[in-house]
Amino acid sequence: MITGIKQSPFFTWSYRAYVILFFIYLALPLAVVCVFAFNDSQFPSLPWDGFTLKWFFGTESPSIGVFNERSIIRSIGTSAFVAFWVALLSVFVGTCNAFLFTRYEFRGKSLLYIVMLLPLIIPGIILGISILVFTSNIANFLENATGLWFDNLRPGLILVILGQFSFITTFATLVISARLQKFDLSLEEAALNLGATKFGAIRSITLPFLYPAMIGAGVVAVLMSFENFNTTLMLVGSDAPLTITMFDRLKLGSTPVLNAVSLLLMVASAILGLMSLLLQRKSD
Repeated sequence: MITGIKQSPFFTWSYRAYVILFFIYLALPLAVVCVFAFNDSQFPSLPWDGFTLKWFFGTESPSIGVFNERSIIRSIGTSAFVAFWVALLSVFVGTCNAFLFTRYEFRGKSLLYIVMLLPLIIPGIILGISILVFTSNIANFLENATGLWFDNLRPGLILVILGQFSFITTFATLVISARLQKFDLSLEEAALNLGATKFGAIRSITLPFLYPAMIGAGVVAVLMSFENFNTTLMLVGSDAPLTITMFDRLKLGSTPVLNAVSLLLMVASAILGLMSLLLQRKSD
């Protein structure tokens, strides 16, 4: 809708109704999930049997709450471990990529940039299968050549981290590059004129300027890692992250415990997102 052009009342109200219905369409499933996390029933559906917190704190079967469900707690810890390393690697490599694509000109730069963006358009399940086949072939070759076992190249947490890192680092690169393009190079030149080394100028001036974008990219990486399913499914081993555990539980039948887990994830995601936005607004 172009606000500078006068619109008829019918069009204005139609547009507002469309926006309202669109956000209701987005929010209604999430609201339903949240509501049934407090329903005193064995099934996450109507009728409403009363308010309860047992799906969070229950200790007796069949109403064991999420905080007492060992498999859920273990999978959350696994997801947190994976998300930490994915965020760390993505921010580090994304920062290096940002300097490479923003500061330097070299032959093949455009092609390399396109290659960097490719994971955004490749379906996650295809990406996961490709990584699995590639690493399995390398493991088979090395094992045949050396007689040793290379379990780290088989499905497991290391492959899950590498698989998620392969596409999440692209988002980190784009976020940090956007911030770096706003940096005034004269500040680095002033530091060099005052006797600072190139690395010293970047460490003391440029990186502090990039910290909000780096933190924002880290938050995005954590959230994307937690919610990733397609790539993780192809690369997971015996230690299952949360999305895989929830999928396995769904195959046995949905329970309000999964609603409770979903509610906690939504709250945590909202808190991280708000913290990132506040930090970026403060830095601007």
